[in-house]
Amino acid sequence: MTFSKEQLERYSRHIILNGVGLQGQKKLLSAKVLVIGAGGLGAPALMYLAASGIGTLGIADFDNVELSNLQRQIIHKTANVGMNKTLSAANSIHEINPDVNIITHNAEITAENIMKVIDNYDFIVDGTDNFAAKFLINDACVLHNKPFCHGGVRGFSGQLMTYVPNSGPCYRCIFEDIPDTPEVSDCSQFGVLGTLPGIIGALQALEAQKYIVGSGDLLVGRMLIFDGLTMKFREVQFPNLNPLCRVCGKNADINEVKKDNYVSRYSCKS
Repeated sequence: MTFSKEQLERYSRHIILNGVGLQGQKKLLSAKVLVIGAGGLGAPALMYLAASGIGTLGIADFDNVELSNLQRQIIHKTANVGMNKTLSAANSIHEINPDVNIITHNAEITAENIMKVIDNYDFIVDGTDNFAAKFLINDACVLHNKPFCHGGVRGFSGQLMTYVPNSGPCYRCIFEDIPDTPEVSDCSQFGVLGTLPGIIGALQALEAQKYIVGSGDLLVGRMLIFDGLTMKFREVQFPNLNPLCRVCGKNADINEVKKDNYVSRYSCKS
């Protein structure tokens, strides 16, 4: 791959950085990353991934931009209220870095289509806002040997972890199944401070970048938890697979994604 003069200037701070360099930037330019959810988490992740020169960015979302989104979903603008989020996000990405190849998936990601959607991507960023979708993404990525980064926010706090095939526990190893009580799973009642998704979404983008260039330690087998009120990070270790995990345990009974496994009455708006 030969860099143009404009690319050498655009990515100069990466190129001189030990741990990225020319070879790392080439890897970024050749990479394909899918962000599922162009909301609070997906918005900053998409912007930083685009700026860093990810060659192909997939955006999956089926919602339209609403005025209430703009408090935290920074990839969207007031003028785009009513526009499909994938189109709104694509327009912003083009303004950030016109070299990025953008693939829009303007549809809800379901058990029926997820395996086909994730097939051509190297890394998945989970920017969804409900537990059913998070378990669906986890199970599909585990079964399809795809690395992904989970993120979640509520109120003043957020969390993230990364799954890499054959390297550590998955999301289901830790949380086991979709919560069935609104006290646990309905975050829309609690709200979220607008900057929190920005912090967690940016860290998800960082995990994707590190995976692609092969630098640093990923959040595999550990969950990073951030408390915005105290400005403290803490790490919870999950060194081993859960032998009872339904998708990667010894007696796993989830061998394919089926709609009935991902039904929840409650959603968590981020």
